[in-house]
Amino acid sequence: MGFPRRRLLTAALTANAVRPPMRGWPGVAAFPAGWLTGELAPQLLTLTAADTALAVARRKASPWSLALAGGTAAGLGLLIRESLRVGETLDAALDPLLGPPAPGDSATDPEPPPDRPAWVRLLNPFHQVDPRVRVDRDLRFSDAGGRGLLDVYRPAWRDLDRAPVLVQVHGGGWVVGRKDQQGVPLMQLMAAHGWVCVAINYRLAPRDRFPAQIIDVKRALAWVREHIADYGGDPGYVAITGGSAGGHLSALAALTAGDPAFQPGFEDADTSVAAAVPHYGVYDIAGATGLRSAERMRDEFFAPRVMGRTWAEAPEEFEAGSPILRLHEDAPDFFVVHGARDSLVDVEQARLFVERLRATSRASVAYAELPGTQHAFDIFPSIRSIRVAAAVQRYLEWHHRRWLAARTAPVGA
Repeated sequence: MGFPRRRLLTAALTANAVRPPMRGWPGVAAFPAGWLTGELAPQLLTLTAADTALAVARRKASPWSLALAGGTAAGLGLLIRESLRVGETLDAALDPLLGPPAPGDSATDPEPPPDRPAWVRLLNPFHQVDPRVRVDRDLRFSDAGGRGLLDVYRPAWRDLDRAPVLVQVHGGGWVVGRKDQQGVPLMQLMAAHGWVCVAINYRLAPRDRFPAQIIDVKRALAWVREHIADYGGDPGYVAITGGSAGGHLSALAALTAGDPAFQPGFEDADTSVAAAVPHYGVYDIAGATGLRSAERMRDEFFAPRVMGRTWAEAPEEFEAGSPILRLHEDAPDFFVVHGARDSLVDVEQARLFVERLRATSRASVAYAELPGTQHAFDIFPSIRSIRVAAAVQRYLEWHHRRWLAARTAPVGA
């Protein structure tokens, strides 16, 4: 492929990332390339500059290909700028609740060894190994074969005793995905700072129809309550997070503690969580918001591929599985994160979920809508995902400190 064609391809990828189609199947088709281009914008800008300089030196750059290279560089620069702005957005979402960041905000004592500098991680973002973290892999929490396994992340540099626990639920549209494919930067960060993180598999559709997925998440939570002390975790403090379908399942699990319909055979198990941090989640599988995007997802994907029946055949099952219809005043604290440029899951779902949760729940609700951000931004280290992981760490450590203070407060305080 010659220089002009390379520039044309990169220009098309950049345009798709800067302004993707936001509705229907065009939005679905635009997602993979737009996501990778947006999160790898610094690397692509470096390659574009190097490729252009080499083409000029070899006299293989035509005026129109140079114009494409210049436009591409401007677009990639815009994507990088939007990634850098994410930190301001996250601070604006958390500061009213937590107060502005201050020295000593971290609850980790002692402090972990230093991580690699961010620029080193960005050089090879797909090499996700953190020597500060050990992983106990493929622990069984159910009898569902490979789908009944989980991994436990914890510090390699210190022993733990009653450390806070974070459960990670992967995405993949309820039909694909594994426990080691999503949220790894966040889990490594939290584990390095003294948390125990649990990444779970669950049964997938269409082989196993919904609600098998949420039942497995509940089984994993019950396993954590029973066994996490063996790994240095505190079964009394469990938070949950996940992205996309994992955002749906983590939010639903947080809102349905003890629901016997989702806990067959283990109805008495404690599946409550202290806090939930769903990323780019699906909150309306019933189409109850009236959003056309939610109705299309329900009718064209969730019903045939995941539920195995139509809305008309079982509306109550769709409603029972929709977090936005399971809100109640005793919901746990939430920190909801969504991308403003998400072409797979309409950001309006997150806005409506947060609005109704704030109107219903007595707990705190924080919401960060990230500028210029596509779906699945937390898969590997990028400018954006590093900042989001740091903000989630800040939120969860604040939340855990608050929880500890409430436990030790005098009766009636």
